[in-house]
Amino acid sequence: MTTRARPRYTGYRFPAAIISPALWLYFRFALGLRMVEELLAARGIILSPKTVRPWAGKFGRQFANQIRHRLPRAGDKWHLDEVVLEIAGVKHWLWRAVDQTGIVLDVLVQRRRDTPAAQRMLRQLLKKQMPPPRVMITDKLASWRRGEAGRHARR
Repeated sequence: MTTRARPRYTGYRFPAAIISPALWLYFRFALGLRMVEELLAARGIILSPKTVRPWAGKFGRQFANQIRHRLPRAGDKWHLDEVVLEIAGVKHWLWRAVDQTGIVLDVLVQRRRDTPAAQRMLRQLLKKQMPPPRVMITDKLASWRRGEAGRHARR
C-alpha cells in the first residue's frame, strides 16, 4: 500500500497549518489571491497576496489534483440550458450544463448568441467527462439543434 507524498513546507516562514488552508481556498473555490487574503485575515492570519502566489506555483498542482480526485463524479443525466442575462445593461447569453444532483459541469457566458460556441462547450465537456451521459435534457432552444446533443454523446 502506498501513501501519497505530502508537500514539504520546510524553508517557508509560515507553518503547514497556514499554507494548506490558503491553498485549499485558492484552488477549491477558484478565489483570487486577495480573497484568500481576506478570508484568512478574518481568521486572524495576516498574509499578503504576494505570499500566497509562490505557494500556489510550487504546491498548486498537487492540491488541484487532490481536490479534483475528491470531487463527486458527474451523474448520467445532464440538463443543458440557455438563459439571457442582463449585465450592466448589456444583454448576455449563458449556456450551462448541470447534472441531476446539481453539480455545475460547465458554464459559458457571451455577449452574442453564438451557437457554435455552445456546441464547442458541449464537445469539450464530453471529452472531459467519462463516461458520457446516458440522457441529455435541453430546454429546446435553437442553440441546441435537434439531435445535436445526442450526436455528440455517442462519439
